[in-house]
Amino acid sequence: MNAMLDNTVLDKLMINEAYFTHKHIQLFQDSCLKTNLFDKDFVDLTVTSPPYNVGIEYNSNDDELNYEQYLDFSEKWLSNCFYWTKPQGRLVMNIPLDKNKGGQRAVGADLTKIAQKIGWQYHSTIIWNEGNISRRTAWGSWLSAAAPYVIAPVELIVVLYKGDWKKTNGSKISDITKEEFMTWTNGVWTFNGESKKRIGHPAPFPRELPRRAIKLFSFVGDTIFDPFCGSGTTLIEAELLNRVGVGVEIDANYCELAKNRILKEVEKIEAFIN
Repeated sequence: MNAMLDNTVLDKLMINEAYFTHKHIQLFQDSCLKTNLFDKDFVDLTVTSPPYNVGIEYNSNDDELNYEQYLDFSEKWLSNCFYWTKPQGRLVMNIPLDKNKGGQRAVGADLTKIAQKIGWQYHSTIIWNEGNISRRTAWGSWLSAAAPYVIAPVELIVVLYKGDWKKTNGSKISDITKEEFMTWTNGVWTFNGESKKRIGHPAPFPRELPRRAIKLFSFVGDTIFDPFCGSGTTLIEAELLNRVGVGVEIDANYCELAKNRILKEVEKIEAFIN
């Protein structure tokens, strides 16, 4: 573990009791809709995949809101993340391109507009090509121009920032290789999604997503945050990449899942190193 990492940030967060603390990770069982959960300006980079409002069962989370309620929910958590983020901090959110359940909705565009209204600056959108076109189950009007559906096997990774884009705070130490930088600054990322069955969560994202985001958009020693921590993927990558990881997850079962995954993955790497 890099010597520059310390628990100063985590010590300050102890105004709230953590569900789980390990090395440079803290996980809180709570709701990210509570603004007073943390003090302001502690996050360098948020990497998250918020609930998609597509009827997926998330245990404690109601993921079957009507669309206006969903946008209100999104505005609340995006506002809180803005409050918790340092100047020059970034937010990377993995969201759908669109939604066709209950009517066609441009989810990605709507959430980006909401974020900008809050004060987030828009930087770019990365297209994540999952290659899951085989999962398509409906074409609308089959072989007819009457009402065909167009389904894209991609998701969006929207990159936002607070204040200035150029990052002048933090350690200024990057751990990204030339090959990674050249590949990841291309706006189309192609890698497979994660298995729900293997992880035990209805909507896990693959470790490759936070790994790329953390190395590309943060310095070594920065504080990485995930307000919808789920199975703990972002925190695992934060710890393994010499960052401080802070997560919030409302569901106790997923907190326990995240805790067990973090312990398993971090200890696996430590055993390999030793």
